[in-house]
Amino acid sequence: MSRDYKYAQHFLRSPRLVAELIGHSNIRKNDLVYDLGAGSGVISSVLANRCKKVVAVEIEPNALKNLRRNLGNILNVDIVERDILSVEPPAEPYKIFANIPFSLSAEIVRKFTETNRPPKAIYLITQRQFARKLVPGDDHFTSQLSAQIGPSFTARIRKPLRKTDFTPPPAVDTVLLELKQRVEPLLPMDELPAYRKFIERCFSEQKFFAATSRAKAGISPERIPSQLTLEDWLALYRIQGV
Repeated sequence: MSRDYKYAQHFLRSPRLVAELIGHSNIRKNDLVYDLGAGSGVISSVLANRCKKVVAVEIEPNALKNLRRNLGNILNVDIVERDILSVEPPAEPYKIFANIPFSLSAEIVRKFTETNRPPKAIYLITQRQFARKLVPGDDHFTSQLSAQIGPSFTARIRKPLRKTDFTPPPAVDTVLLELKQRVEPLLPMDELPAYRKFIERCFSEQKFFAATSRAKAGISPERIPSQLTLEDWLALYRIQGV
């Protein structure tokens, strides 16, 4: 399928692969699941057989036409013509399983993890490099976004994909990323906005980060923000009393 450059996206070729990927998720038969950037409906069609209801979100005109033709008669699929970033989270519990435009990865993660109605789980097919920056580890730098979502979501890579799994094939390595809402957040919900702002300032303002009480938190002064663990950030935030 051709895709307008404004909605650049790499589509999965095989429903069988989609079924395998969904098998790596915690999506169950009573779930409400959002497919963001649904394209012609390959993911939504498989989800429809696995969960209670699917909301297929698409805005690109050609893709939307195909989506309606392919899935318009499936009773448990709602097709929504809307930009992904303008989607309003529902009041009831929901999950996300989507093959999104890679350029929107950070914005989508930020939108759905910072809302007052976050999903129970988010499964995104995205660039491996982006996913690794969200997953805690000693062998690579983590990102500002990783530190910000850490108190409320866990992150891990569920499965790598091949370039040949897509049309057109992407130039980058891709994975299935899982973000799961913690049963018990590591900070009270009402503190999360202040915590996220603190993290943002530490990453963007060198003087602000340098003035934090890192010694009291047991953090080496030689370490830069991307080298701090989630435990470091929580300790530093609590000591600062932001």
